Amino acid sequence: MCKINPRVDFAFKKLFGSEENKDLLISLINSIVSDEEQVVEVTLKNPYNLADYRAGKMSILDIKARSENNRWFNVEMQISEDYNFDKRAIYYWAKLVTEQLSEGMMFKELKKTISINIMDFNFIPETKDVHNCYKIINVGTGKDDKLHDIFELHYIELKKFNKQYHQIENALDRWSTFLTKAGQLDKENIPKELRSDQNIVKAIEAVDRMFNEEERLVYEIRMQSLADVEGKIASAEEKGIEKGREETKKETAINAYHAGLKIEIISKVSGLDQGTVKEIIKALDP
Repeated sequence: MCKINPRVDFAFKKLFGSEENKDLLISLINSIVSDEEQVVEVTLKNPYNLADYRAGKMSILDIKARSENNRWFNVEMQISEDYNFDKRAIYYWAKLVTEQLSEGMMFKELKKTISINIMDFNFIPETKDVHNCYKIINVGTGKDDKLHDIFELHYIELKKFNKQYHQIENALDRWSTFLTKAGQLDKENIPKELRSDQNIVKAIEAVDRMFNEEERLVYEIRMQSLADVEGKIASAEEKGIEKGREETKKETAINAYHAGLKIEIISKVSGLDQGTVKEIIKALDP
């Protein structure tokens, strides 16, 4: 059984954002985009690097990549509920467009930028579809006219995915199954519906051996943080109290400090700014 949850952003980043696993990222992207947007090769713009995490630079665990046909991609896994995620998704899309200009491009040279957001919660109301794609269209004709085809945004809502193995039909079904059922998958006994896909097999085999001791510690703290936040928020919502969120962040910061992590990393895993973290530590060790 997979002991690592690939939906946790830190694990997702290493699994799909590492140079040695670019084939997995390509497969995931191709399972989501249209036939005309399929990619053969990608260049990672912010590959996974533990040194960046130690230095506090990996505050956003998204994956940025450029394909061989000059399509730009931003891929993110979001495990915690965020009902402002639509605004965040637009921001990250726009940021990636801006980064193209920083490479010396002129406006006319801007390439299509595709944002892929995989979410472990329900977000889009009134639809049972797991995959929804948004483009800019002419509201009069209902067509995109290829006028603003630089924009494309995808949402994958994993909570809406409920297919059994025998119902799997395509690559996105296989990746959704892997992401939602990793804890049930055994690399020695992979269901035939997944075994036929070499990328899924590689992901199952890789997920439990990809962390060293330090990375596993960061992963476990991140896991605990997410679990605490979800538990406290649920409890707070039941009681109509919102302060549970901040208390959880504080407890996460204290746990991370006792685990020996640096202030920059504590800030990232807890969601608190570094100034607040320093105040908490000062109170612990006056």
